[in-house]
Amino acid sequence: MTTQATDRLTLHSQSHSPYARKTIVFAHEAGIAGRLAIIDQETSPTNRNPEIFAVNPLGKVPVLITPEAGAIFDSLVICDYLDGLHGGRRLIPAEGTARWQALRLHAIAQGLCDAGIALRWETLRRPEHLRYPPLQEGQTAKLVESFDVLERCENFDEPVHIGHIGLATALAWLEFRALPDFRSGRPRLKRWYEAFSERASMRASSYHGETQDRPAA
Repeated sequence: MTTQATDRLTLHSQSHSPYARKTIVFAHEAGIAGRLAIIDQETSPTNRNPEIFAVNPLGKVPVLITPEAGAIFDSLVICDYLDGLHGGRRLIPAEGTARWQALRLHAIAQGLCDAGIALRWETLRRPEHLRYPPLQEGQTAKLVESFDVLERCENFDEPVHIGHIGLATALAWLEFRALPDFRSGRPRLKRWYEAFSERASMRASSYHGETQDRPAA
């Protein structure tokens, strides 16, 4: 890919989206954050944002506007695109064991976000009379099981890759939303997360704001 260093790319983002923050942290780690013109958007399944629907039929952020491919979406797709814009070590390994380990960790991180969002619907965002406690318990179990697997099995000593970025931004979002605690009883995960949180890429981005759902009828 041959994008000029002066080219600017528009990233439709959201200040409280773990998926959007992942792409921003990735850009910082790749050394190309300066190429992004970030536009903060509010999106919600119950509150349509026409500007986002115009570039993504799913109505979700992040969305990256590119010169040759138009609008691309899904955070991993955006990160893959960004990984082709710099000349350094690839943050999404191209092949071999390193690739599958990085993508496996990214899959766990993505799942943490998905389960956390579903849990918030069952504990906060959905009207109380429509909440389903067994679903709340099931989503909580996904989080706790994932935390335990990360504590026991994950190798955090590898060079930074997409899995680490996804995991750090996911854990930070769970903490931001006061969802089940991943630190207690998990010293390895706690140490790694606290160290990664001090990286310049994480310090340059932060979560803030609240989801703007349409009031229930």
